[in-house]
Amino acid sequence: MKLADVKAATIATHAGSDPQAQHGAVNTPVYRASTILFPTLDALEHAAVTPLEGVRYGRNGTPTTFAFEQAVAAMEGGHGAVSLPSGAAAVNVALLSLGARPGDHILVADNVYVPTRNFCDRALAASGIETSYFDPRIGAGISALIRPTTRAIVFESPGSITFEMCDVPAFVAAAKARGVTTIMDNTWATPVFFRPLDHGVDISVMAATKYVVGHSDAMLGVISCRDEARWEAVKRAAMLYGYCAGPDEVYLGLRGLRTMPVRLERHFQTGVQLANWLRTQREVTRVLHPALPDDPGHALWKRDFTGASGLFGIVLAPVSRAALAAFVDGLGLFGMGWSWGGFESLIVPYLRPPPRSAVAWTEPGFLVRIHAGLEDADDLRRDLEAGFERLRKAA
Repeated sequence: MKLADVKAATIATHAGSDPQAQHGAVNTPVYRASTILFPTLDALEHAAVTPLEGVRYGRNGTPTTFAFEQAVAAMEGGHGAVSLPSGAAAVNVALLSLGARPGDHILVADNVYVPTRNFCDRALAASGIETSYFDPRIGAGISALIRPTTRAIVFESPGSITFEMCDVPAFVAAAKARGVTTIMDNTWATPVFFRPLDHGVDISVMAATKYVVGHSDAMLGVISCRDEARWEAVKRAAMLYGYCAGPDEVYLGLRGLRTMPVRLERHFQTGVQLANWLRTQREVTRVLHPALPDDPGHALWKRDFTGASGLFGIVLAPVSRAALAAFVDGLGLFGMGWSWGGFESLIVPYLRPPPRSAVAWTEPGFLVRIHAGLEDADDLRRDLEAGFERLRKAA
């Protein structure tokens, strides 16, 4: 049976696995290597002129690296994948692979991952490459923003802070009509719930630190490409800039990938359950979750996605900072931390509005991001309930 003919859970279990090449070991071991030895001058010369193929040098990849990349590419339905040392590195390399030059232009959704904005506003701007930010809900209107110098449209769907959905097919259609590359950050849904390349996106990026690793103990990024030419460009960019994912991190990513579909189903169900309960709390003015029927992006989510992760947001009615602190400081199951996608639940209040250039964030009150982990949903609800009781007393 071919991997192309099976579902995500089966691909995650078997892709990138070759036990007989590893003395029968089910999991590809951790290969730690820098120097690779070649038995003959001919073999050494061949390696020098084919740097993208096979094991050449530790930075180019080892059997552990290639097993992870093959598994991710199979899940994404792409030609190939490239592993990087972090999600930010994956976004950066995807942009660098475009070969943009001074005077070129990039369109970026206004709700993207903050490090993506930083890279565009600092590194790309310093190289003479202009970034324009657009309303992620613009849909087919994106076509009017494309210039002759536009090289790429970059977006997340949904955004990982304010959760607006993008019309991916509309972006792809506009980009293809003008020869523009599309790059999507798919960390939120992963290929379990959405496969960007199937929808025509050229490059799919994930912060594998999140759901792929799944245990909050490794930094890892990965890029999947729909065709060989883009994969080559990404691989060459990673090598040119010296990016290299560590062997232990890649191993943890491959191991996490095996259980990701099962974990994501639990994250999905718990997240929706908590989101629906939070809608009933008088201190919550909005719940930002595209899987909820009254969310502005629900129609797009329902059309294109098969599920949702555990990450969503809420907006609290205006309260004092002291009341907010009373709410979050006493939580026992929700930790406060800047990541998500691990087995544990997290909560992060935003004390300032999220950065915006195209559409201002005007919601009154604090924006709070929640990641529903793998704990019992009722226990998580009780933890939040106690937090609201503390907030009310402090208000």
